[in-house]
Amino acid sequence: MKNIVLTGFMGTGKTEVGKELSRLLGLKMIDIDNEIEKSKGITINDIFERYGESKFRDIETEMIKKISTEKNLIISTGGGAVLREENFRMLKENGIIVCLFATPETIFERTKNNSDRPLLKVDDPLKKIKELLEYRLPFYKKADIIIDTEGKTPLQIAEEIMKKINKMT
Repeated sequence: MKNIVLTGFMGTGKTEVGKELSRLLGLKMIDIDNEIEKSKGITINDIFERYGESKFRDIETEMIKKISTEKNLIISTGGGAVLREENFRMLKENGIIVCLFATPETIFERTKNNSDRPLLKVDDPLKKIKELLEYRLPFYKKADIIIDTEGKTPLQIAEEIMKKINKMT
């Protein structure tokens, strides 16, 4: 089976939906950000603070290169992973790309109490979310499947993903 690759902006539910898909399908889930933290021994926040976003994106690409060759996985990516064409291409080679979507306001509500979001450490996080989302939208739209997560539980989203994948195969 091809990998199911979850992409989308932070706060759209990639990790929780990934856990549900893993449980329902009996497949191992890999969270790219968690793998980076384990391999580097520091948090994503620390990588951003010490080395900057560009270095983080290089590390992320290396991790995607390593993981994307495997099969039968649920892969949860960071929100900016698909900004690099190389990452998208590697993930698509063995995977079905699923983009989870939510409104800027919903994303803000879901992320406002989380201090582990380096890109939102600004005076007006909602404005930043809107700017980043607008920039990233063309990248997210390249996904094989796009799922609106508004008002849905992770289980409902996972079931919707499975139905759409079954229609594709």
